[in-house]
Amino acid sequence: MDAAGLDSNGHGFRNAEEMWREEIGLGERVEEDATSAPAAKRHAWYRKGISYWQGVDASVDGVLGGYGHVNEADVKGSEAFLKPLLIDRFGNERRHLVALDCGSGIGRVTKNLLLRHFNEVDLLEPVSHFLDAARENLAPEGDMKEDVHMAVNFFCLPLQEFTPEIGRYDVIWIQWCIGHLPDDDFVSFFKRAKVGLKQNGFFVVKENVAKTGFVLDTEDSSITRSDLYFRDLFKQCGLHVHSSKDQKGFPAELFAVKIYALVFDKPKGGRNKKLRYKPAPIKERRRS
Repeated sequence: MDAAGLDSNGHGFRNAEEMWREEIGLGERVEEDATSAPAAKRHAWYRKGISYWQGVDASVDGVLGGYGHVNEADVKGSEAFLKPLLIDRFGNERRHLVALDCGSGIGRVTKNLLLRHFNEVDLLEPVSHFLDAARENLAPEGDMKEDVHMAVNFFCLPLQEFTPEIGRYDVIWIQWCIGHLPDDDFVSFFKRAKVGLKQNGFFVVKENVAKTGFVLDTEDSSITRSDLYFRDLFKQCGLHVHSSKDQKGFPAELFAVKIYALVFDKPKGGRNKKLRYKPAPIKERRRS
């Protein structure tokens, strides 16, 4: 990425390569020894990010950085984006759908969105007290019915260490967490994660976007990338943007937010005919 960027302290970088070299030693010669300077920098990068979130309250307001009131607008925007995608990729016949919620936090997205449309949802979250809250929030209520929509697996792992079960997921949902991955780990994650998708499965990435270049947050070891930056990385991953949409209804002082649907098969020209959406029946559901 050639565009310039800056960090949260106002320090400027000529390009992303310079920033990653300073932050994690990316591009520096790495010795075989895992204790080399670049390896230590990368470890410190990830440790700092986890440490930041370990100090955050396991609540909607906590995981949304004090902006818990945007939860409703966020969910509505995501649902409006997701529903036609499910029809486009899987048709309008009822089927058993499975999703993975990456960076799931306390299970906010799983509870308010994914369990409405997926029979099973797995959660991936590296911060243990968030995942503990998710387990409690998503515990089944009452008698278990055959068609219940439920959270199934809770993985306490970071994205860079996770490899999904082959062919388990129809959708892998990644929201407000991919900014913690440096570019090389970003690409590696998607190349590993693709084995977890079923036929016609897809990724959804929902993230803050910078107007140009990038903004590095030195407090929590994360980067906000521009739309062009994201699209360049998607290309490196072998992904195609099936569709994208800007999130509406957020406070003006926040970063813009964009949502992408990503596929490995190149989208065909033209628009698909809209079909009536028929999710699998939901009798009972639980989620934080």
